[in-house]
Amino acid sequence: MDRGLWYVYGIVSANAELAGAPSGIEDAPVRLEPSEDGAVAAVVSVMAGDDYAPETLESRTGDVEWLSPRAVAHDRVLSWVSDRTAIIPLKMFTLFSGADAVRDMLRERAGSIRSSLARVGTHREYALRVYRVDAEVLRNLGELSPRLRELERSAEHVAPGQRYLLQRKLEGERKNELRVVSQRIGGQIFDALGVYAEECSRSPIPRGPEDVSRGVQILNAAFLVSRGRYEAFQSQLSAMVAEHSRHGFRFDFTGPWPAYHFVSDSVERTVDA
Repeated sequence: MDRGLWYVYGIVSANAELAGAPSGIEDAPVRLEPSEDGAVAAVVSVMAGDDYAPETLESRTGDVEWLSPRAVAHDRVLSWVSDRTAIIPLKMFTLFSGADAVRDMLRERAGSIRSSLARVGTHREYALRVYRVDAEVLRNLGELSPRLRELERSAEHVAPGQRYLLQRKLEGERKNELRVVSQRIGGQIFDALGVYAEECSRSPIPRGPEDVSRGVQILNAAFLVSRGRYEAFQSQLSAMVAEHSRHGFRFDFTGPWPAYHFVSDSVERTVDA
């Protein structure tokens, strides 16, 4: 065991209970490695050193078949623990050379760990992505943009020659208003839900090939919600869905998750061999 690597899933209060916890990476048992002062503890499994050495990980993390079951196991442990107590979730493959190295990390980052655990409490994270289906939104754009609605009305009452030029102008205005309306609605949704969250985080829209079936993403957000306010949060979300889905916006809501977006990056992925 001393020759193994300590895989750390997250950090909890030392009085956390892991009885009944699911198995972790490689079906390894999950246990607590307490700090020297007994205040906090790392949730760990011990891995075979050769299998998780830096050069081995580098060659395998691009292999989806190898990575997928380990990602599922990592999330399974974090989700189980976060259902029961506050946890600072760590990135996959946060590894240490042994128990001493884990305890050193807990001691060196004691301040940020304590403050993060206090902030997170037993709140849970919920993720929301909102997409714009252009064909549907464009059909409803006049209803969403008073400025565009006025231009469309003006186009109905001009001479045929002027109408052609105005229609050309309208095409450009529709594209511009599509962006303006999307930004406004994304902001409104974020602000309305944020009222019911302890904290909220708005992330950049991921760049890359778009999923045409979903549409164009206009909001990528996470909300830290207490159990006591979740019902109100969900009610507000339902109202947002009802209001905006009829105009061509789609909602992808997931959770609860461990508080990935709301804890300081207390530990970096590292193998301190």
